[in-house]
Amino acid sequence: MAFESRGATALTGLYRHPIVQAPMAGGPSCPALAAAVSEAGGLGSLAAGYKTPAAMYEEIKQLRARTAAPFGVNLFMPHTPAADPAAVEVYAEQLAGEAAWYGTPLGDTDLPCDDAYDAKLAILLDDPVPLVSFTFGCPDRAVVESLARVGTVTVVTVTSVAEARAAHAAGADALCVQGTEAGGHQGTHRDDPRLDGTGAGVGLLTLLAEIGESVDLPMIAAGGLMRGAQIAAVLAAGAVAAQLGTAFVPCPESGAHALHKRALTDPEPVFTGTELTRAFSGRPARGLVNRFLREHGPYAPAAYPQVHYLTSGLRKAAAAAGDPQGMNLWAGQGHRLSRELPAARLVEVLAAELEAARGPSARGEESGTGGYGVAGSGTGGYGVAGQGGQSSAKRGSES
Repeated sequence: MAFESRGATALTGLYRHPIVQAPMAGGPSCPALAAAVSEAGGLGSLAAGYKTPAAMYEEIKQLRARTAAPFGVNLFMPHTPAADPAAVEVYAEQLAGEAAWYGTPLGDTDLPCDDAYDAKLAILLDDPVPLVSFTFGCPDRAVVESLARVGTVTVVTVTSVAEARAAHAAGADALCVQGTEAGGHQGTHRDDPRLDGTGAGVGLLTLLAEIGESVDLPMIAAGGLMRGAQIAAVLAAGAVAAQLGTAFVPCPESGAHALHKRALTDPEPVFTGTELTRAFSGRPARGLVNRFLREHGPYAPAAYPQVHYLTSGLRKAAAAAGDPQGMNLWAGQGHRLSRELPAARLVEVLAAELEAARGPSARGEESGTGGYGVAGSGTGGYGVAGQGGQSSAKRGSES
């Protein structure tokens, strides 16, 4: 029998509330945060990006020690570096003043570009987790099939119809549909400054409609979501769940730096807007507009991960010096709606807001699902439903 995606129930069986904590590389996502979200009925996530395989596995073990609930792990897809070394060198010269100011050398750009993908994948196949998601590209069909054989649900982050179709062709179980409102890195599969510059990208609701009418896969909506009413809106637009990142950054369990949390929750904010920038990593990422972004963003080359390595020491030095003007303060467009709540309480509040926004007609209309489309009994292992083929209805037909 030909391999097929397992459809919506494989995903929705992993949570009680359709709330996914985004995997945020660089610190915010950690075992404490992911465990708290999963224990509260959402789906917590670990971010393997930038970590060694051993560090990734240690976080998985720490998370399992905190909860038996399902969770996800995110991998960065490797890619062939296409950066112009001369452009990286020019950018390094521009950053020389930053290095002198913070008293730290610029980072070595001659480092591996694959983020130890093969070694991390081998661990996840040897000791499976409930869900694995992919960012910056799509795994090949053989990888998806291997993960399916060990019971892992696969999700591919997409930012266009073309990327969604590629994920469908690879056999992915679901899509994380990321609108341009999202904080942090845009998950685009390409890295082309002509196509991925400022102003590029599609808003979340439009993207959900485009992909929902083109690809028959469950969609997790991501991008600027901070309130239960927004979650209700994306569910009405065809998503089966919502992924929130910035909303969870201020939580006490989050591993984000205190200055990052304060920048999101200060009642008299220093930073009021966001922009897409390559200044810190060489890939488009949305962050709070600070001095570093303003001064260096226009000149940063499309050179990931070289620019990430180049600025790593600067970012750490800025944080150590208590200077948020030199830090990468990733944030979505909805960042001013941030709330400083424990993660479990935030999930509870979001779920209540969602229920209120959907109204009595939506609650319970899906028998046995609690109104969220959550799979009922009969799931095994991590709560993943058995092989059931694809969803019989397009998300566009859901209320």
